Amino acid sequence: MSTNTPTETKNPIQVVERMMKLLDVLAHHPDPAPLKQIAQETGLHPSTAHRILGAMAQSGFVERGDGGTYRLGIRLLELGSLVKSRISLRETAMPAMLKLHAATGESVNLGIRDGDEIVYVDRTSSGRSAVRVVHIVGARAPLHTTATGKLFLVEDGLERVRDYARRTGLPGSTPASITEIGSLEKELDKVRRHGVAFDLDEVENGVRCIAAGVRDDSGELIAGLSVSTPSERFNPDRAPLVREAADEISRALGYIKPGAR
Repeated sequence: MSTNTPTETKNPIQVVERMMKLLDVLAHHPDPAPLKQIAQETGLHPSTAHRILGAMAQSGFVERGDGGTYRLGIRLLELGSLVKSRISLRETAMPAMLKLHAATGESVNLGIRDGDEIVYVDRTSSGRSAVRVVHIVGARAPLHTTATGKLFLVEDGLERVRDYARRTGLPGSTPASITEIGSLEKELDKVRRHGVAFDLDEVENGVRCIAAGVRDDSGELIAGLSVSTPSERFNPDRAPLVREAADEISRALGYIKPGAR
């Protein structure tokens, strides 16, 4: 004779919903939780919770501990690692990049760090001007002259920034480039406070840029999203739009801001 209740036999979707509810409750418990508490928090009858948890334990989605406690199982880690391995930064970023491009009408760039340089790995072109910008796919530029690079330098902290300055000599690309450590530290302090970075004709004369950081599920800064424009069209008020788009990509990569749970 089947141990399933008639309700569960007739409503497999309801069983799946209850499984999801159990997983959500267990996700909020860093330590193994007793059956009684799980049942209370899910609103399920203890016998129903026990039956579903038993099936989930057999599949590795939960682990049963001593004294009738339960916690999330290793199978979820395996599946999570699989999902993470299949997430492409460029593919994940493109919808937000296209949306930002549509909102601003300007070029949107995605840059990553490679040593002491930023490398641009994707871009949407503006089509509004024949002005040349360096932010083309595969292009490189120093950390201290680029908006995206400044984000990474802020992440490094003061000592590593000073090491970077000694190592590179802070070469300038234009008369507007920052080439002195004191000025760079002041600039990075502004970036830290505002959560966005600017490049004001520092990589190329006549081109300005706003950038915000993209983080992965571990909270690590992995890229910068930027909007580049000819200087005459530059509008610093677009900074919130850039930050929102970068945050959207971060969320899609699994990043959860501290306190957002």
